[in-house]
Amino acid sequence: MATGCFISTGRSLEEAIERVKLAESLGYESVYVTHIAGRESLTVITAYALATSRIRVGTGVVPIYTRTPATMAQTAATIDELSGGRVTLGLGVSHRPVVEGWYGQAIDRPVAEMREYVSIVRAVLRGEDPPAAEKWRTGFHLVGLDPRPSTPIYIAALSPAMLRLAGEIADGVLLWLCIPSYIRDVVIPEVTAGRERAGLPLEGFDVAPAVPAALVGDGEDAYGTMRRDLIPYFGLPFYRAMIERTGFGADIEAYDAVGGNLEAMRAAISDEFIERLTAVGDRDAVLAGVERYRSAGATSPCIGPIAKSDFEATLRAGIGAPDA
Repeated sequence: MATGCFISTGRSLEEAIERVKLAESLGYESVYVTHIAGRESLTVITAYALATSRIRVGTGVVPIYTRTPATMAQTAATIDELSGGRVTLGLGVSHRPVVEGWYGQAIDRPVAEMREYVSIVRAVLRGEDPPAAEKWRTGFHLVGLDPRPSTPIYIAALSPAMLRLAGEIADGVLLWLCIPSYIRDVVIPEVTAGRERAGLPLEGFDVAPAVPAALVGDGEDAYGTMRRDLIPYFGLPFYRAMIERTGFGADIEAYDAVGGNLEAMRAAISDEFIERLTAVGDRDAVLAGVERYRSAGATSPCIGPIAKSDFEATLRAGIGAPDA
């Protein structure tokens, strides 16, 4: 019955570290950091690890095109040593505007490139020869640092093909905007197929969706904030395809029909989608929202903050801890 959380640094790394300490004291199993244009995620989880002693620290997720697999493995191994074996390396493809616009790289064959990338990272962490590769050729080996073969690798996935790959080659899958019904109807069957392809059981594979949550008396403000924050995702092809598979193609159509009017774009995102996605309301509602994900097959639902709400109070509610 593991529960994780997402804690970004926001405007203050010091405050974020205090939140991570709180999450550890409350019994959260893991804390993840997204990789955006602010503080660098692998550096941040190093700071989180050095300030704690038990909670796992992970990237949720770092794009594979930000560094070579050899550098990624070397960095993860170093942080894993510093943390006493508490790193979860979450990897993702990201999106073409980010990969091309920020990093000057190209997404050509995302599933094949993820497979190749993870195979090299795995080999380096195990102290093995990296396999032959097309995109990332390397003969790198760790020297002066013991291999870290038990470091878990999770893959961010939305599409059936990437979900199958995650089941086949990863230790877990990280999910964003995947409502409980999508987890039940798409995620679990596809990762199960991937596990079967590798001759592995589903047991022990971690399904870790982000659950936007807020302990509030009135959910309308939180829903409004979510609508604002979801605008970019409704314009990204990978998320649009997933949202349509979820059964909310009408939301996409309404979003497209308003011609860039931001207010109308927000209004196009239906109450039903927001309600299914989030865990918002009083303590019982927050807990119930988390349990919806668990009942759908999530093994480690991960509470994430909704802006302008009390995230410390939400962290307590999300794990059933008493008020401060």
